[in-house]
Amino acid sequence: MSKVSQRGFDINDKKWFSNKEIIKLSKAKEEIEWLINRDYKIDSVVNFVGDRYQFSLRQRNALKRAICTEGKKLLRKSKLLDVNKINEDTIYIDGFNLIITLEVALSKGTLIRGSDGCIRDLAGLRGTYKLIDKTDYAIELIGKFLDEKSVPSVIFYLDSPVSNSGNLKLKILDILNLYNIKTEVILVNNADVILENLDRVVTSDAAILDKCISYFDLSTYIIEKYINEANIIDLSCNY
Repeated sequence: MSKVSQRGFDINDKKWFSNKEIIKLSKAKEEIEWLINRDYKIDSVVNFVGDRYQFSLRQRNALKRAICTEGKKLLRKSKLLDVNKINEDTIYIDGFNLIITLEVALSKGTLIRGSDGCIRDLAGLRGTYKLIDKTDYAIELIGKFLDEKSVPSVIFYLDSPVSNSGNLKLKILDILNLYNIKTEVILVNNADVILENLDRVVTSDAAILDKCISYFDLSTYIIEKYINEANIIDLSCNY
């Protein structure tokens, strides 16, 4: 049994994402999107607006995950597939992206719903990953959802340079073997470059969404169906 751990949880989030701060974040998001819709650079705009509101680094990261231009929002919406089509063929899952988001949801860590409607985490894992006590349950929820939708086969892609990717592969295969789903887990050097060229992708990674052929917003479906206690900060609409 992995030790109890809260993925994506920060003790300061109650302060940084209080109702008062969410109002400020929503206003800031509107200002940032006005500027990036006019071709201003995202990083410089977030820093400029963040300084104005005296936001913490975590609040600025939340804004980065929430914002997108109107053009990208429309593009992503056009690629989003109806979940009822998920059983029509194989789906290709951005493994770390989906599992970490669900681990954060189960940990009651902060999640951000952005302008494109996708839910993203603030875990900030860069090349390091450890299985936690929420990992098994996150994968079980994926299996349960896909089984209920009669998905015939799935392929998970995991970044091999990330620590414990091999252990996560074995965990996925072990748990999904309990369901009537043909499952493959492939370790690759860079999952993004593969997924961004595919159809029927499962991810909330903005860079992949902008390039892939089509996608399912599986993390949102699973969280809304099974994880009532998820802590979602909704920045999908402007103040």
